[in-house]
Amino acid sequence: MTILLFARRFLSEYARNPVNLIVLVLVPIVFVVVASGSMADTARLLGGPGGLEVQTATAGWAAAFLAAVAMYFQTRAARAVDRRLVLAGLRPIRLVSARLGAGLALALLVSAAALLALEIRGAAEPSWRVLAGTLMFAGVYLAIGALVGALVRNPVNGTVLILFVWIVDVFFGPAIASPDRLVTRWLPTHFVTLWMVDLPSRHGGRLGDLGWALTWTIGSLAVGWLVIVATTRVTRRRSRFLRTDSRWPRFATGVRMGLRDYGRNPVLWALLIIVPGVFILMAEAATPEESTTMALVDDGGRVELTFWLPDVHAGTMAPIAIASLAALAGLFVVLDSRSGDQRLVQAGFRAIPLFSARLAVIIFAVLLVTGVSLAVTATVFDARQWPVYAGGSVLLGLTYGLLGVCLGPVFGRVSGVFIAFLVPFLDVGIGQSPMLRAEPPAWARPLPGYGASRVLLDGGLTADFNEIGSLLLALAWLLVLGVAAAIVWRHAPAAPVRRTSGS
Repeated sequence: MTILLFARRFLSEYARNPVNLIVLVLVPIVFVVVASGSMADTARLLGGPGGLEVQTATAGWAAAFLAAVAMYFQTRAARAVDRRLVLAGLRPIRLVSARLGAGLALALLVSAAALLALEIRGAAEPSWRVLAGTLMFAGVYLAIGALVGALVRNPVNGTVLILFVWIVDVFFGPAIASPDRLVTRWLPTHFVTLWMVDLPSRHGGRLGDLGWALTWTIGSLAVGWLVIVATTRVTRRRSRFLRTDSRWPRFATGVRMGLRDYGRNPVLWALLIIVPGVFILMAEAATPEESTTMALVDDGGRVELTFWLPDVHAGTMAPIAIASLAALAGLFVVLDSRSGDQRLVQAGFRAIPLFSARLAVIIFAVLLVTGVSLAVTATVFDARQWPVYAGGSVLLGLTYGLLGVCLGPVFGRVSGVFIAFLVPFLDVGIGQSPMLRAEPPAWARPLPGYGASRVLLDGGLTADFNEIGSLLLALAWLLVLGVAAAIVWRHAPAAPVRRTSGS
């Protein structure tokens, strides 16, 4: 009864922010309805089964990511509350069981939303196999979110790590890439995917695909539970004192403090360096040897050019990593500094230098991610115009960094992460991707990444710069998002900052 009582309380706390529940339902529906067809095309292009199998798997992928992030914040954001409960006499085993019970309820919610989207999309006939597979996806990633929440304190590190695991698991798993690669058999949902879409692996041994899928699900939940129990202990929180030097200009002081805070987080720098590098190199390794056609502007006119896919694939995948990580950087720079910014404004720190300092920190993070991505890309891709390609990449990163600034104060941590994952994935990964279609569809042209994506593709694949209109559009998006970010940020410090699982 104690476990059920606390699980109900944890869910009530989560539901205090109704945006969280709305986003938990809407994100999987939008992801499955919009992305399932394009994901199937990507799978066909990269040597996977494609078709109905991939469209069915999108329900599991959506449920997996949302369950992991929701559980991460359930575990991480309420850490101080959990310590007080343990100090008051609640046994850690019961506390962890209640947290996982609340996470399972959230996983059921996102799974139901994903299955509803699959029904709306008409991608698969409802069956117990699809239902069970989606729940196993959510269960495996629920454990991953709990494990990351127990071990990774910083929310930027935690969400980037979850996103990295999810991207590798999805894009190099058996539904999109070849199901027969030995190295991908160790991915968390390899056997869950094969069993869910009814694609026999023939390498499941005596247990079979279902046996291995259940083993991964139950084993993941057990390991996550044990790790959280082991790490649930009462510790003293160290106070951080902020010192400012009045001899420095306020802008320089704000930048220095922001970079110093980032400097105390070496794991973040490792993730910002490793994640784009591994993603780009793995994308290059999984590229099939065939040709693809892209519509570009060359010599003043629009033409369709044919390229050898292994020569250009890495150059077209790098923007996805840049946009996703830039959005998360902008989101968390603003959210993590909200309470400090509130105190600084009340103490007389002028808003313009403070906001400029925050933007400088975001620009630094965007330049780091972009620089690492370009350095890795240069080893496997030869851009025709490197300055233009690099400039377009920076424009894309800055665009999504500013979008992250806008999302943070409006949606909060949990919902903000979901939106920061969904928008660049649908925009850059699906809408602007030259691998899926010769040119972007009509619905993708008004999106933030269109102008910058056309600039970097022009720089990467043509000998002369021809996308002046796209450059102006990208700069216009920067201006609009910059103004919107300033307005949203200006009102954010005045709002009280909640440090709960529902914030």
